[in-house]
Amino acid sequence: MTQPAENRPPITSDLGAADPAGYGTSVEPVGEPTPEPSQLIPGKPERIQVAHTRTSAAWVGVWAGVVVLILLIIFVAQNTASVQISFFALEGSISLALALLIAGVGGAIVAMAVAATRILQLRRMVRRGR
Repeated sequence: MTQPAENRPPITSDLGAADPAGYGTSVEPVGEPTPEPSQLIPGKPERIQVAHTRTSAAWVGVWAGVVVLILLIIFVAQNTASVQISFFALEGSISLALALLIAGVGGAIVAMAVAATRILQLRRMVRRGR
């Protein structure tokens, strides 16, 4: 026959904290103190903070890519007019959207080349400083 909870001695955890209910180990939270029962709203669960991970960052990146892709599709659909292009000795007709996308990719390549040159310059400076 088991004793009622109020007659049993309190059970202590490995950390030495007493469990007043006698159900097992009790661990005191580190950091903020536990709010008084009068401060808790009945029926409303507490919000749990979850740390950001690489997977969550990748998920945000995937959704950002989807939004950009949708905007790109709208851009191409609205700019189907043909334009005359001349580049050195080359001449031709191409859709406006494709011409602007090619120009954008060219600008990105130039920006990456400048960034790569700067990274190589900084690496050389670090190696010389050792």
